[in-house]
Amino acid sequence: MGKMVTRHTELDVYEKAFRTAMMIFDLSKKFPKEETYSLTDQIRRSSRSVCANLAEGWRKRRYQAAFVSKLSDSEGESAETQVWLQFAVKCGYLDRGEGACLYEVYDEVLKMLVDMINPADRWTLHGNER
Repeated sequence: MGKMVTRHTELDVYEKAFRTAMMIFDLSKKFPKEETYSLTDQIRRSSRSVCANLAEGWRKRRYQAAFVSKLSDSEGESAETQVWLQFAVKCGYLDRGEGACLYEVYDEVLKMLVDMINPADRWTLHGNER
């Protein structure tokens, strides 16, 4: 774990996911108007949901099953974001290099999430800890 983490915003995985979601937001501003309610909305939603599920999971760490469930949701949203990145590249809305770089960041996010889930008891609260 390293440093003592007291807030979800202090988690390295959260910082990485948030920063990347903001990059996706900026890059998706260039997507065509006809994608507003499909690809643009989907990629923004899933990338932001990675962070939202991490925050929820952090607040539910009194209950290991709930914590793991929210981190698993975050994992799913990370993988979904990777799919939308692939579509954005294939449709020509995102440069292949940018898409590959963002895809790799989500590979790192996925690894970090798995490292939190296995073993989750390193992160969950026990007894009267806060």
